[in-house]
Amino acid sequence: MMTMEQIKEQNMQGRDMLKLLDFSIEEVQALVLLAYDMKKKKENYRYALEGQILGMIFEKHSTRTRVSFEAAMLQLGGHGMFLSSDNLQVGRGETIEDTGRVLSGYLDGIMIRTHGHDRIEMLADAASIPVINGLTDLYHPCQALADLLTVYEYKGGFKGYKMVYIGDGNNVAHSLMIGAVMMGMDFTLSAPKGYEADADIIQKSKEIAAQTGAVLEFTEDPVRAVKGADFIYTDVWTSMGQEEETALRLKAFGPYQVNETLFAEANEECKFMHCLPAHRGEEVSAGVMDGDSSVVFQQAENRMHAQKAVLYSLMKK
Repeated sequence: MMTMEQIKEQNMQGRDMLKLLDFSIEEVQALVLLAYDMKKKKENYRYALEGQILGMIFEKHSTRTRVSFEAAMLQLGGHGMFLSSDNLQVGRGETIEDTGRVLSGYLDGIMIRTHGHDRIEMLADAASIPVINGLTDLYHPCQALADLLTVYEYKGGFKGYKMVYIGDGNNVAHSLMIGAVMMGMDFTLSAPKGYEADADIIQKSKEIAAQTGAVLEFTEDPVRAVKGADFIYTDVWTSMGQEEETALRLKAFGPYQVNETLFAEANEECKFMHCLPAHRGEEVSAGVMDGDSSVVFQQAENRMHAQKAVLYSLMKK
């Protein structure tokens, strides 16, 4: 793993983070290790972004993203400004490009939580300040960085360990898969037919895995998937904007619940992960969610520390 000197040599200043694929393997590793250092040595970074302002645009509801980004900016000596699309002109027809140009004159960075990934790409193209992906329908890179930080806290590394994702091949699965194979971590995705991960993202992940030596597997059989797992991860079966598909999804994903029976097939020290919010009784049983192997609330806290590393790396002057 990198030393602190090697971490500091990674120059990401002024760049956007729309997806983990925008960064090299070394840069992603540096972000994770920097987040680990920032969590342990909070006082060392208290004034790192003093006087800087992050505008936070929300076109989707949020608990963890809003609070963790705002708290992160405060802990770094800056300020996070909540900007609801309901109260911005972008919610009344102003283009996302015009919004990006205007906000670039007021702020030092923009975080956006939105729907289509094309919206954040248009915003980033127009803005002259760093743009950070707080979630789109295609990627959730900040969550993946928090997940990798959590793995590092338990294992001290990534190679030789297996991450298994059970359920919908969605934005969380995409970013987690990319991040895991970038770190050389084996990754298995188990999803029902019709709910697999995006084919282009799978191909990019295979190319990365070939570089890092990670084993990348896909199966419809969740029992087969969790054999030898060190971490089992799941997400809600129905994400925001998919509410009309709820009944169909409940039927399709029924056999993919992470419960005590499935969890028993994994390694003895396996940890349970979830990006939250969780629906006990659907994608995960209450026994697993609230059991001794669950690290979901550590993950949730780590959103803030991972984002501090991103903010510091992109926005520092």
